[in-house]
Amino acid sequence: MNTRAGQDGANAQLGRHARVVAGKEILFDSENFFWDFEDWSEEAVRELAKEAGLERLEEDHWKVIRFFRDYYAYNGRAPLNSKLKKGTGLSLLELEGLFPGGLKYGARRLAGLPNPKTCN
Repeated sequence: MNTRAGQDGANAQLGRHARVVAGKEILFDSENFFWDFEDWSEEAVRELAKEAGLERLEEDHWKVIRFFRDYYAYNGRAPLNSKLKKGTGLSLLELEGLFPGGLKYGARRLAGLPNPKTCN
């Protein structure tokens, strides 16, 4: 049996697909959220940001991405908007405007957090 073909079939059933991003094969879900928090890298997020229309990630982008990652790594879940505002010093309007797709489908995706539809 071809193990690779078996893995590809299993991934497709789970809504996962693999892509090479920044020279590394990474699994994503059907909405292009990282499947595994540990697959994230700064190189990958730069490439994905360009695909989303952000040619360059500025200081505020990185502040939000790092806050999301640190909070998730410590708490096992994404921060509430009030925590995100306090932790970054940015207003909700500023936060939403930084990323195409807003916080949920922009910042959260680029930060490597799981899809909000699949996490509890």
